Amino acid sequence: MSKAKTQPVIQTDDDTLFYERCAGIDVHKKLLVVCLRIGRKTESREFGTTTGEIREIVKWLKSNGCQMIAMESTGSYWKPLYNIFEQENLPAMVVNAYHIKNVPGRKTDWNDAFWIAKCLAQGLLKPSFVSDREQRELRDMTRFRKSQIEERSRNINRLQKLLESANIKLSSWLSDIEGKSSGELLELIIGKEDFTLNDVKERMYGRMKSTPEEIFAAIEGYITPTQRKFFSHVINIIKEQTKLIEITDSMIKSSFSDEQKTAVDKLDVIPGIGRISAEQIIAETGIDMSNFRNQHAFSNWIGVAPGNNESAGKRKSGKTTYGNKTLKSTLTQCAKSAVKNKNTYFHAQYSRLVTHRGKNRATMAVAHSMAIAIYFVLSGAEFKDLGADYYNQFNREKKVNSHLKQLNKLGITLSDEVLQSIYLQTADA
Repeated sequence: MSKAKTQPVIQTDDDTLFYERCAGIDVHKKLLVVCLRIGRKTESREFGTTTGEIREIVKWLKSNGCQMIAMESTGSYWKPLYNIFEQENLPAMVVNAYHIKNVPGRKTDWNDAFWIAKCLAQGLLKPSFVSDREQRELRDMTRFRKSQIEERSRNINRLQKLLESANIKLSSWLSDIEGKSSGELLELIIGKEDFTLNDVKERMYGRMKSTPEEIFAAIEGYITPTQRKFFSHVINIIKEQTKLIEITDSMIKSSFSDEQKTAVDKLDVIPGIGRISAEQIIAETGIDMSNFRNQHAFSNWIGVAPGNNESAGKRKSGKTTYGNKTLKSTLTQCAKSAVKNKNTYFHAQYSRLVTHRGKNRATMAVAHSMAIAIYFVLSGAEFKDLGADYYNQFNREKKVNSHLKQLNKLGITLSDEVLQSIYLQTADA
């Protein structure tokens, strides 16, 4: 009996695991190369990617007492393997392919599988976060809804360009091209050649900044019969996409558990995060924050945390790391929405950074702060906004002196009584 059976897994003080019996899999669309490592001996085999052949891999690895399997996160090709391994209770980890690059000049499928197994045996691999099966199915639905919404937005932008080509300036006078009034006006433009001002008035609803005369002048364009048919076709496509998005949305809501719905309500309190964005976040992260070491690991996994780039004691540009692309884009959109509310900490943070760091970096910094807030909210804490005057509470006297100097440069001199009153108020605060 080998020594590996008496002590199969060795754990060090820094939680690094060393495996005596493990396997590395080089994943492709039609080919799987599996390298089983037992001690210093290795055995490699090739398999196909069908369910039956994956089950053959499971039988082979189980018969040899495999303790852990590692494979690259190659597109979606790792998912069929992970599904079967999860079903068969065979431990497996998915690893970032960038972390296990082989030595240049030695790139073959067999060498890649051998290298993955060797790194796994020596505790050099860091597993990626993979949620359970139900969570992955929910994530697939929310990601599909996101792509549906983006495709619909692209068609709306195309429609606006088409209207511009027909001398129709509707988007210049109406802020919401998808509103009820816009829909009625578009039907009027397409269905009637000679419309009047009264026709326009009948199709304007709610409070609108633009007058009927301005709208009438904006939609009085030059449309050919062919354009009318084509515009009608594009509008019907947008309407059909809207219906399909509503169907997907109802399926997503029915798939959420009560705990997940409660988590969505908690995230909805955070400025800039709406219900759809909250559902997207819950589908990506889940509600169990114990999967992440702390809030910094959580934001780093998303890809909104600054990276480390330091050499010889000098810190260089540390751009954000690669992370969850879907969640990163969602948080970026939420950050852009949050900074519009001037009564929040996020607006204060953005205003403080945008002047010397630029819009993109300031937005990413807000997204980072939102990720930290999401971590603590999902961990059980209650969200509390720090307020728009958060940064004004620091170094008040220094800021007062700076503003007084600026007033002196402009030739404005304040009396001693006013200055004394200002300093007293600063001291009391």
